[in-house]
Amino acid sequence: MQLTLAGQVFAVTGAAQGIGAAIVRTLAGSGATVAAMDIDDAGLYPLAGLPGVSCHAGDLGRQEGARALCETVLDRHGRVDGLIAAAGGVRGQVGRPLDHVDEADWRAIFAANVDAVMWCAQALTPGMRAAGSGRIVTISSGAGLKPSLTGIQAYTAAKHALVGLTKQLALELGPSGITVNSVAPGFILSNPSTERQWQAFGPDRQKRIIDSIHLRRLGQADDIANAVVFLCSRQADWITGQILQVDGGHG
Repeated sequence: MQLTLAGQVFAVTGAAQGIGAAIVRTLAGSGATVAAMDIDDAGLYPLAGLPGVSCHAGDLGRQEGARALCETVLDRHGRVDGLIAAAGGVRGQVGRPLDHVDEADWRAIFAANVDAVMWCAQALTPGMRAAGSGRIVTISSGAGLKPSLTGIQAYTAAKHALVGLTKQLALELGPSGITVNSVAPGFILSNPSTERQWQAFGPDRQKRIIDSIHLRRLGQADDIANAVVFLCSRQADWITGQILQVDGGHG
Protein backbone atom coordinates (compact mmCIF):
# COMPACT_ATOMS: atom_id res chain seq x y z
CA MET A 1 0.00 0.00 0.00
CA GLN A 2 1.47 3.32 -1.08
CA LEU A 3 0.17 6.45 0.62
CA THR A 4 0.30 9.67 -1.36
CA LEU A 5 -1.15 13.05 -0.54
CA ALA A 6 -0.06 14.77 -3.74
CA GLY A 7 -2.27 17.71 -4.63
CA GLN A 8 -3.71 18.03 -1.11
CA VAL A 9 -3.37 21.04 1.19
CA PHE A 10 -3.15 20.56 4.96
CA ALA A 11 -3.00 23.03 7.83
CA VAL A 12 -1.01 21.83 10.85
CA THR A 13 -1.24 23.61 14.20
CA GLY A 14 1.45 23.29 16.86
CA ALA A 15 3.96 22.90 14.04
CA ALA A 16 7.00 24.54 15.60
CA GLN A 17 8.35 21.54 17.49
CA GLY A 18 8.03 17.88 18.36
CA ILE A 19 5.04 16.00 17.04
CA GLY A 20 3.69 18.95 15.06
CA ALA A 21 6.97 19.50 13.23
CA ALA A 22 7.25 15.78 12.46
CA ILE A 23 3.72 15.84 11.01
CA VAL A 24 4.62 18.78 8.76
CA ARG A 25 7.69 16.99 7.45
CA THR A 26 5.90 13.68 6.93
CA LEU A 27 2.94 15.26 5.14
CA ALA A 28 5.29 17.23 2.89
CA GLY A 29 7.28 14.07 2.24
CA SER A 30 4.05 12.40 1.13
CA GLY A 31 3.51 15.06 -1.53
CA ALA A 32 1.17 17.42 0.32
CA THR A 33 1.30 21.19 0.50
CA VAL A 34 1.43 22.17 4.18
CA ALA A 35 0.62 25.36 6.08
CA ALA A 36 2.56 25.18 9.34
CA MET A 37 0.86 27.20 12.12
CA ASP A 38 2.15 28.03 15.59
CA ILE A 39 2.33 30.84 18.13
CA ASP A 40 6.14 30.40 18.16
CA ASP A 41 7.30 32.37 15.13
CA ALA A 42 10.99 31.59 15.61
CA GLY A 43 10.26 27.89 16.05
CA LEU A 44 8.77 27.77 12.57
CA TYR A 45 12.00 28.91 10.90
CA PRO A 46 13.45 25.40 10.37
CA LEU A 47 10.33 24.45 8.40
CA ALA A 48 10.31 27.50 6.16
CA GLY A 49 12.74 26.05 3.61
CA LEU A 50 10.94 22.75 3.11
CA PRO A 51 9.36 22.26 -0.32
CA GLY A 52 5.63 22.91 -0.27
CA VAL A 53 5.62 24.32 3.28
CA SER A 54 4.45 27.81 4.26
CA CYS A 55 4.69 29.18 7.81
CA HIS A 56 2.07 31.21 9.66
CA ALA A 57 2.52 32.55 13.21
CA GLY A 58 -0.32 33.52 15.53
CA ASP A 59 -2.34 32.67 18.64
CA LEU A 60 -5.02 30.08 17.90
CA GLY A 61 -6.45 29.92 21.42
CA ARG A 62 -8.96 32.72 20.78
CA GLN A 63 -11.69 32.66 18.15
CA GLU A 64 -10.70 35.92 16.49
CA GLY A 65 -7.02 35.05 16.28
CA ALA A 66 -7.69 31.57 14.92
CA ARG A 67 -10.06 32.89 12.27
CA ALA A 68 -7.57 35.52 11.14
CA LEU A 69 -4.69 33.04 10.85
CA CYS A 70 -6.85 30.50 9.01
CA GLU A 71 -7.91 33.22 6.57
CA THR A 72 -4.23 33.95 5.92
CA VAL A 73 -3.69 30.28 5.10
CA LEU A 74 -6.70 30.22 2.78
CA ASP A 75 -5.53 33.38 1.03
CA ARG A 76 -2.11 31.79 0.50
CA HIS A 77 -3.24 28.37 -0.72
CA GLY A 78 -6.79 28.90 -1.97
CA ARG A 79 -8.20 26.00 0.02
CA VAL A 80 -7.46 23.59 2.86
CA ASP A 81 -8.28 19.90 2.43
CA GLY A 82 -7.42 18.89 5.98
CA LEU A 83 -6.66 20.21 9.45
CA ILE A 84 -4.17 18.51 11.76
CA ALA A 85 -4.61 19.93 15.26
CA ALA A 86 -1.35 19.22 17.06
CA ALA A 87 -1.18 22.38 19.19
CA GLY A 88 -1.50 21.79 22.90
CA GLY A 89 0.77 20.39 25.56
CA VAL A 90 1.20 21.39 29.18
CA ARG A 91 2.24 25.02 28.54
CA GLY A 92 5.23 24.66 30.83
CA GLN A 93 3.16 23.53 33.79
CA VAL A 94 3.88 20.69 36.21
CA GLY A 95 1.65 18.59 38.39
CA ARG A 96 0.43 20.31 41.56
CA PRO A 97 -2.10 19.52 44.30
CA LEU A 98 -5.67 20.48 43.45
CA ASP A 99 -5.76 23.46 45.80
CA HIS A 100 -2.64 25.00 44.19
CA VAL A 101 -4.12 25.33 40.67
CA ASP A 102 -5.17 28.83 39.65
CA GLU A 103 -7.68 29.90 37.01
CA ALA A 104 -5.15 31.32 34.56
CA ASP A 105 -3.16 28.08 34.38
CA TRP A 106 -6.34 26.01 34.00
CA ARG A 107 -7.62 28.17 31.15
CA ALA A 108 -4.24 28.33 29.38
CA ILE A 109 -4.18 24.57 28.93
CA PHE A 110 -7.79 24.44 27.71
CA ALA A 111 -7.15 27.29 25.26
CA ALA A 112 -4.22 25.45 23.68
CA ASN A 113 -5.61 21.91 23.70
CA VAL A 114 -9.35 22.38 23.07
CA ASP A 115 -10.28 25.93 22.10
CA ALA A 116 -7.72 26.13 19.28
CA VAL A 117 -9.13 22.97 17.71
CA MET A 118 -12.69 24.28 17.88
CA TRP A 119 -11.90 27.66 16.36
CA CYS A 120 -9.68 26.29 13.58
CA ALA A 121 -12.30 23.69 12.67
CA GLN A 122 -14.94 26.40 12.63
CA ALA A 123 -12.82 28.52 10.26
CA LEU A 124 -11.70 25.79 7.88
CA THR A 125 -14.64 23.40 7.55
CA PRO A 126 -16.83 25.64 5.35
CA GLY A 127 -14.43 25.08 2.47
CA MET A 128 -14.32 21.35 3.13
CA ARG A 129 -18.12 21.21 3.22
CA ALA A 130 -18.27 23.01 -0.12
CA ALA A 131 -15.81 20.50 -1.59
CA GLY A 132 -17.73 17.54 -0.16
CA SER A 133 -14.66 16.07 1.48
CA GLY A 134 -12.01 16.77 4.08
CA ARG A 135 -9.93 15.49 6.94
CA ILE A 136 -9.57 16.59 10.53
CA VAL A 137 -7.09 14.77 12.76
CA THR A 138 -6.66 15.89 16.35
CA ILE A 139 -3.70 14.93 18.51
CA SER A 140 -5.14 13.90 21.85
CA SER A 141 -3.25 11.71 24.32
CA GLY A 142 -3.44 8.64 26.47
CA ALA A 143 -4.35 11.31 29.05
CA GLY A 144 -7.61 11.74 27.15
CA LEU A 145 -8.56 8.15 27.94
CA LYS A 146 -7.28 7.69 31.49
CA PRO A 147 -5.40 9.64 34.19
CA SER A 148 -2.25 11.37 33.00
CA LEU A 149 1.35 10.67 33.92
CA THR A 150 1.81 14.46 34.06
CA GLY A 151 -0.41 14.76 37.12
CA ILE A 152 -1.82 18.00 35.64
CA GLN A 153 -5.58 18.14 36.21
CA ALA A 154 -6.23 20.64 33.41
CA TYR A 155 -4.24 18.63 30.87
CA THR A 156 -6.13 15.42 31.61
CA ALA A 157 -9.46 17.22 31.53
CA ALA A 158 -8.60 19.06 28.31
CA LYS A 159 -7.54 15.91 26.49
CA HIS A 160 -10.73 14.13 27.58
CA ALA A 161 -12.64 17.15 26.24
CA LEU A 162 -10.71 16.95 22.97
CA VAL A 163 -11.69 13.29 22.55
CA GLY A 164 -15.32 14.29 23.05
CA LEU A 165 -15.03 17.17 20.58
CA THR A 166 -13.45 14.84 18.01
CA LYS A 167 -16.35 12.40 18.24
CA GLN A 168 -18.95 15.18 18.10
CA LEU A 169 -17.36 16.77 15.03
CA ALA A 170 -17.24 13.37 13.34
CA LEU A 171 -20.99 13.04 13.81
CA GLU A 172 -21.74 16.57 12.61
CA LEU A 173 -19.37 16.67 9.64
CA GLY A 174 -19.70 13.12 8.37
CA PRO A 175 -22.66 13.88 6.06
CA SER A 176 -20.44 16.45 4.33
CA GLY A 177 -17.79 13.85 3.57
CA ILE A 178 -15.39 15.08 6.25
CA THR A 179 -13.74 12.49 8.46
CA VAL A 180 -12.67 13.43 11.99
CA ASN A 181 -10.35 11.19 13.98
CA SER A 182 -7.78 11.50 16.74
CA VAL A 183 -4.35 10.04 17.36
CA ALA A 184 -3.67 9.46 21.06
CA PRO A 185 0.09 9.22 21.62
CA GLY A 186 1.70 7.46 24.51
CA PHE A 187 4.70 9.02 26.25
CA ILE A 188 6.96 10.57 23.63
CA LEU A 189 10.12 12.62 24.17
CA SER A 190 9.19 15.21 21.59
CA ASN A 191 9.98 18.61 23.14
CA PRO A 192 11.75 20.25 26.10
CA SER A 193 8.70 19.86 28.37
CA THR A 194 8.50 16.11 27.89
CA GLU A 195 12.27 15.79 28.25
CA ARG A 196 12.14 17.61 31.61
CA GLN A 197 9.22 15.52 32.76
CA TRP A 198 11.00 12.29 31.82
CA GLN A 199 14.13 13.30 33.73
CA ALA A 200 12.02 14.26 36.76
CA PHE A 201 10.58 10.75 36.93
CA GLY A 202 13.99 9.32 37.89
CA PRO A 203 15.43 5.92 36.93
CA ASP A 204 13.03 3.74 38.91
CA ARG A 205 9.84 5.29 37.54
CA GLN A 206 11.32 5.46 34.04
CA LYS A 207 11.91 1.72 34.19
CA ARG A 208 8.35 1.08 35.38
CA ILE A 209 6.97 3.09 32.49
CA ILE A 210 9.11 1.26 29.92
CA ASP A 211 8.14 -2.09 31.43
CA SER A 212 4.45 -1.18 31.10
CA ILE A 213 4.81 -0.71 27.32
CA HIS A 214 4.45 -3.91 25.30
CA LEU A 215 7.16 -2.87 22.83
CA ARG A 216 9.48 -1.80 25.68
CA ARG A 217 10.35 1.60 24.22
CA LEU A 218 9.08 5.16 24.26
CA GLY A 219 7.51 6.50 21.11
CA GLN A 220 9.01 8.89 18.60
CA ALA A 221 7.37 11.87 16.93
CA ASP A 222 7.53 10.06 13.58
CA ASP A 223 5.39 7.23 14.99
CA ILE A 224 2.58 9.74 15.44
CA ALA A 225 3.19 11.49 12.13
CA ASN A 226 2.92 8.20 10.23
CA ALA A 227 -0.45 7.46 11.83
CA VAL A 228 -1.67 10.94 10.88
CA VAL A 229 -0.66 10.48 7.25
CA PHE A 230 -2.64 7.24 7.10
CA LEU A 231 -5.76 8.92 8.51
CA CYS A 232 -5.36 11.69 5.92
CA SER A 233 -5.04 9.26 3.02
CA ARG A 234 -7.69 7.84 0.71
CA GLN A 235 -7.11 4.47 2.37
CA ALA A 236 -8.85 5.88 5.47
CA ASP A 237 -11.95 7.11 3.61
CA TRP A 238 -14.35 5.07 5.77
CA ILE A 239 -12.74 5.72 9.14
CA THR A 240 -14.21 8.47 11.30
CA GLY A 241 -14.97 9.18 14.94
CA GLN A 242 -12.07 6.97 16.04
CA ILE A 243 -9.36 7.44 18.65
CA LEU A 244 -6.23 5.65 17.45
CA GLN A 245 -3.91 4.89 20.36
CA VAL A 246 -0.31 4.97 19.19
CA ASP A 247 1.47 4.04 22.40
CA GLY A 248 3.43 0.84 21.83
CA GLY A 249 0.77 -1.14 23.67
CA HIS A 250 0.80 0.75 26.94
CA GLY A 251 -0.70 -1.25 29.78
